[in-house]
Amino acid sequence: MGCGLGVGVRETGRMCRSIKTLRPPVLPEEATEDDIRAAALQYVRKVSGFRAPAAHNREVFDQAVDAIAAATAELLSGLEVRGAARRAG
Repeated sequence: MGCGLGVGVRETGRMCRSIKTLRPPVLPEEATEDDIRAAALQYVRKVSGFRAPAAHNREVFDQAVDAIAAATAELLSGLEVRGAARRAG
């Protein structure tokens, strides 16, 4: 998923500037836990400026990814997308 975890980062050493939209109808099906975690990881990488943290920053980096993934899951579960039910049916 996403350019933050893909080949482009390894090839160029640069981080992606965008995180993919994870809600229907943009994403055809409900976002998975892996989708949400990948987006949270990309966000933390972008904000921190580190693709992978040094050992002394690993714990705070991982805590941030966990917190953002939880907030993202909560956001997605609470969103109401107008007309989504009509499109799905």
